[in-house]
Amino acid sequence: MAQGPGLYQVQRLSLQQILAPQLQQSLHLLQVTTLELNALVHEELQQNPLLEEVSKDEPRVEVDAESETDAATAAAKEDQDFKQEFEVLSKLDDEWREYFAQTSLFRARSPEQEEQRQHFFDSIVQQESLQQHLLQQLNFTGVSDEERKVAEFLIGSINDDGYLRTPLEELAVSSGLPLEQLQKAIELIQTFHPVGVGARDLKECLLIQLDRLGKSESIEAVIVNQHLDDLGRKRFPEIARALGLTVEQVQRIANFISTLEPKPGRMFSTEQQQYVAADVVVQRMDDDYVVLLNDEQIPHLRISNTYKELMAGEDKLSDAKEYIRDKIRAGKFLIKSIYQRQQTIYNIAKVIVDRQREFLDKGISCLKPLTMAQVAEVVGVHETTVSRAVANKYMQTPQGLFEMKYFFTPGFETASGVAMSNTSVKEEISQLIEREDPTKPLSDQEIVAILKEKGIPIARRTVAKYRNELNILPSNLRKRY
Repeated sequence: MAQGPGLYQVQRLSLQQILAPQLQQSLHLLQVTTLELNALVHEELQQNPLLEEVSKDEPRVEVDAESETDAATAAAKEDQDFKQEFEVLSKLDDEWREYFAQTSLFRARSPEQEEQRQHFFDSIVQQESLQQHLLQQLNFTGVSDEERKVAEFLIGSINDDGYLRTPLEELAVSSGLPLEQLQKAIELIQTFHPVGVGARDLKECLLIQLDRLGKSESIEAVIVNQHLDDLGRKRFPEIARALGLTVEQVQRIANFISTLEPKPGRMFSTEQQQYVAADVVVQRMDDDYVVLLNDEQIPHLRISNTYKELMAGEDKLSDAKEYIRDKIRAGKFLIKSIYQRQQTIYNIAKVIVDRQREFLDKGISCLKPLTMAQVAEVVGVHETTVSRAVANKYMQTPQGLFEMKYFFTPGFETASGVAMSNTSVKEEISQLIEREDPTKPLSDQEIVAILKEKGIPIARRTVAKYRNELNILPSNLRKRY
């Protein structure tokens, strides 16, 4: 019987693949950064009373390869009895300690080294913010309390680049402050350091800097005030015709204006304090390269021996025993997942180092093409596992610090049959443009011809694409007269 329009419940049978919660946790741990992993582990330490962090000063117990094999085999048997499970946990503790002892970049430090390290961190001072810098200057102006209140409000509205983007009229409505007082306060702030702070847009920012240099009535100020858009697009002939100047004169003026600061608050940017810690460190030893894991920020975990002893008793309630058993299993799985995470990252890094040996020796121009599928085949995991493992991970190499995904790039085959990554091609294009005659910049077609002579077959549209990715202007905008 046909049903009319409406909402109905219908039962339907279907097959659907669902990841188990433990597998989801394992994949998540593989993908997170070291700092995120640190936070997750400490959260688990608070929720699971059977987990405890091992002090870095505690001596580590070594086990032989046979013990590790026995532990791995025992861990795979889900149907083992409880006493055997405790034995596996004990061996897993030893395995975890051995893992840190053998693969960690940072060994146990002496008290003197630890004291020097702590002194280094204590010596790092907090950089002064732009708002703090402006408020400090406001203290020396001698303004009234009412004027100070208005100025402090505006200083709090200035963004990290040093601009006041919100119109004064809108600020007057939202704050209830008189527009005249806001105008007077912003004029005061615009006399502060850094020069150009408090400007509403780029034009005002540059004009403030020119005024401070005594060039408020100069031709530079005229060009900024009337032809800023043409200046940004390097339309020098148009500016020259409008002002009765030669193209060479406009070029010299543009060169001077380019020395001004478009973002006055840049020197106080908090982005300058963001540091990246390498997850993997590659060091040269003799004629070979050694891969070391940076486990400094990962807590060392183990199952509490106190709870193991409690479980050994025969008089424990079944509910309490089951609770402890569940927590032990959860803790064991977390320890095992962290171990597998680190081992996977290490194995991938080893393949990268083996493949990119020439890059480590000579630099970016020798970077080889490499795909995640190729690495996955060598490591023995799925391609998506490699993608998760290298996400937001960094590798410190003799050539500098790089994201691990930097080493995965498609490539070209040169005329001689040598594989070359597209990153190396970009480097070639960048070097060609750096060495070009600024009065006769290379066109994309000319770059294609030069690369073809070097045995690198590449289309003009590919050169244009790579040039845009390198943030390099077209030849007509790079030309200097």
